[in-house]
Amino acid sequence: MNDPRIGPPHFGGERETLRAFLDYHRATLAMKCEGLGDEDLRRQSMPPSTLSLLGLVRHMAEVERAWFRRVFEDHDVPMVWSDKIDFQAAYDASESTRAEAFAAWEAEVEHSRRIERDAESLDLAGYQPRWEEEVSLRMVMLHMILEYGRHNGHADLLREGIDGTVGA
Repeated sequence: MNDPRIGPPHFGGERETLRAFLDYHRATLAMKCEGLGDEDLRRQSMPPSTLSLLGLVRHMAEVERAWFRRVFEDHDVPMVWSDKIDFQAAYDASESTRAEAFAAWEAEVEHSRRIERDAESLDLAGYQPRWEEEVSLRMVMLHMILEYGRHNGHADLLREGIDGTVGA
């Protein structure tokens, strides 16, 4: 498996390090899907779970939107694949394609990157409507790193189950 990721810096400022770790995890999810067609990307792990690589990509588009756009720009922007806040809906990739899922995910990642770049500091406060509380950009970035880390572990197992590919 080709590994195009750029590792986080061994030394650097807080913001630079958080940004690099988040982008590293984003690149890891994309790498786990590399070289697979729609059918393999939709392949589910094991009943009753509907988890698939394509479902993870769709889910992370929802998570990016919920934690960046909904917190820092538009609290009412609708979710990508559900009328209400239902992160499970994104996991149903049975009718989805790589093109659809990756277009949505990549668009949300770009929104998130823009919001982070435009923020004066990691202390930028946003409003998390689900919690009805303010949160800092720092907290959001850390939460996203943890979210990707957890789901990239799922992606490791899913990819191995598809074609035996392991590592990174």
